[in-house]
Amino acid sequence: MDRYDVVVVGVGGMGSAALYHLARRGKRVLGLERFDLLHEHGSSHGLTRIIRLGYFEHPDYVPLLRRSYELWRELEREVGEQLLHVTGIVEGGEAIYEGSLRSCLEHDLPHEAIDGREVARRFPAYRLPADYPVVYQPDGGFVLPERCIVAHVAGALARGATLRARERVLEWEVTESGVRITTDRGVVEADRIVLTAGAWSQDVARLPSGSVRAVRQALAWFLPLRPELFEPDRMPVFNLGLDGEHFYGFPAFGIPGFKLGRYDHHGEGGDPEAISREPTLDDEAPLRVFAGRYFPAGAGPTVALKTCLFEPSPDEHFLIDLHPASERAVVAAGFSGHGFKFCSVVGEILADLASDGSTPHDIGLFGLDRFDRDD
Repeated sequence: MDRYDVVVVGVGGMGSAALYHLARRGKRVLGLERFDLLHEHGSSHGLTRIIRLGYFEHPDYVPLLRRSYELWRELEREVGEQLLHVTGIVEGGEAIYEGSLRSCLEHDLPHEAIDGREVARRFPAYRLPADYPVVYQPDGGFVLPERCIVAHVAGALARGATLRARERVLEWEVTESGVRITTDRGVVEADRIVLTAGAWSQDVARLPSGSVRAVRQALAWFLPLRPELFEPDRMPVFNLGLDGEHFYGFPAFGIPGFKLGRYDHHGEGGDPEAISREPTLDDEAPLRVFAGRYFPAGAGPTVALKTCLFEPSPDEHFLIDLHPASERAVVAAGFSGHGFKFCSVVGEILADLASDGSTPHDIGLFGLDRFDRDD
């Protein structure tokens, strides 16, 4: 029977980073991926993902983001490929604006408080309401999820890690000497297990009921009518609360399309095995309405429609902790919607927890027991 120091279950964004950081520390590590390396069943795909420092969700994320930027740049130097592109970011909408401004002020981050009129003057792709207040942060931009996963996995393999795709974990159990993992191809043992199963985390990681839920989301790429306005050097990424909805988007990159998403908190949820991945015209409709209203030069023909599965926790903060059943298991879940930018630092944290049982990073916000605490 194969024996490893650590087995990582799920080699998407977080799992690939954990594999990399564990291998960097000289651990004998195995990554098990149920699907292909790079797949579209979960949420670690889509060509581009937003990265930003002034975090509207909570100021406690900012120190982790600073480390995340450092680690992405280190990985770029190692692989000789740009993975993080800085475009600036525009953020608006009452809760988004106030939260972003709070983080910027609390952590002394470069930013400007401007309005829609000024946004349109600087970045003509935008047509926001003239008096709409926004926070502009010059350090925002995007990372390339598929390339980041490949870079982390390649770095791990170069340091002796093992990757086995198309192998589904059926069960894991703690033993006297470690952890035994049963898959559809056999059994392996390890001293520790890291569970990064994304939308499947509720079952695979055996989390307390209601810890995460799988929620279907849709993305669209529209062919710009004026493509020169949607180049990365002329269009910042954005998070915008408008018309009672939360939309986010990117300049054209990777394919000739302006990318737009809608955070659908009430999207189809349930068993990730049963949720349809096939996009529909109903998925496209609200994205096209938003583009036509606020990015009219970007609302051309549809280039692509995709779906992904978010896996939010009840408070939409991450879950990063030792497993309540055993300190031999480490859990990382609840990332979707705003997690990919953190992969580099979360991989470091998971390597800390799997190696030492603790981390110097402040992850107090992400404890699994927070939903049981008395207010």
